[in-house]
Amino acid sequence: MFEVNTRGQINNKHIAYVDFTSHLLLLAVPLSLFIIVFTFAIPNNSFFYLSLFLVCAVYTLSYGIAYHIHKQNILRLWQHLEQVIHINDTTYELVNLSSQYNSENAFLDALLQKAVIAINDAEMGSMILVDKNTSRLQFESVVGLDLEALRKINFTLEETFQFRSTNGRCDKAVVINNMKNINAKSTLTSDDQHALLHASTKPICSTLSSPIRIDGKLYGMMNLDSSKMEAFGDYDINLVNILTSEAANAISLYQKSKKIEIMADYDGLTELYNRKKFDSAILQWQHEPDLASYIIILDMDNLKPLNDQHGHQAGDNALKAFAQSLKKLWHSEFLLARYGGDEFVALCRGPIENIEKQISQLQQDLAALSPGIHFSFGIAHYVQDWASAFKQADNNMYIQKGLKKRPAAEDCATNKINHTH
Repeated sequence: MFEVNTRGQINNKHIAYVDFTSHLLLLAVPLSLFIIVFTFAIPNNSFFYLSLFLVCAVYTLSYGIAYHIHKQNILRLWQHLEQVIHINDTTYELVNLSSQYNSENAFLDALLQKAVIAINDAEMGSMILVDKNTSRLQFESVVGLDLEALRKINFTLEETFQFRSTNGRCDKAVVINNMKNINAKSTLTSDDQHALLHASTKPICSTLSSPIRIDGKLYGMMNLDSSKMEAFGDYDINLVNILTSEAANAISLYQKSKKIEIMADYDGLTELYNRKKFDSAILQWQHEPDLASYIIILDMDNLKPLNDQHGHQAGDNALKAFAQSLKKLWHSEFLLARYGGDEFVALCRGPIENIEKQISQLQQDLAALSPGIHFSFGIAHYVQDWASAFKQADNNMYIQKGLKKRPAAEDCATNKINHTH
């Protein structure tokens, strides 16, 4: 039906040529029949030529008007089709490039920017997400608006015009072509209304809001804004419905891909790097001339007793508490991983005195918990040879663990001697 070129785009010039040729034939064939009928059926006189001219002129004029209307309709449909294709290409591109975005917010920024470009008369826009824990709303991404000011607004779904316009269903796109009337009915505080009205350099006169639902649940809303009155109509609603539907699929796929990535790279219990991810991250480690790098191996001493005395859930809680303490201490600067069952590893920078002081404090904090958590550690200087540094740190850790067991063994032997006497 449509001719598609090598880049996958519809050849509208060819279609326009075929359409024009077809209509030219539709005009020429009836005119030719008129002339033939008049020539053989009506006697040749002055009235004959005048009648023939008038019939041809009226038919040509009528057909010309009809063709003009047809061309306008075709042009609008063509623009609609091109926008739909652009929207599909946009979401397809986003999905295929989703792995390049470091966070969901970065992905939403890219999605919103493309949405503002895709919809005619849209100059600004925002993504409002539903907080899963509190069910309140939060501005997460904007184009042409002050995000910092908008994030100060504290409001619920019930306070939005999307909720009021759909009787709480939030199941379709809504157009507001006069924001003054809506703001007059708003239940937001005067400060929040002021922040909404002054979040952009241009006054917002029209808004097109569409819900985004993922797996049947309301994820958020995409708002497209314009400084023009009556900027959006039914045509734009249809486009935005397509856009938000595709956006929901794109966001869902992005979330699932990130979950798979997390499952592949992170330990499910502690949310630290797993061994495979840590080993690959070492290759990207940058040595600094002013600060030495150190490999630290930390091994819990009492995981088995915790499991035996308090159950495996207590053991899991201890592992999570250990991991959380490590993240608070080093996560922002250094590499951390759960390397084995009760073994953790860290790659750090800094003076060795500071690192040892931090570990000593960590031992005291964890021992003070109920039940207490105890661990041994080993440190080794890491320059280039990772395997050698790891082996040295591991040996140092086991030496410390052995020193802890020696007093216990001596106490046990003393008790036996006392019992014999």
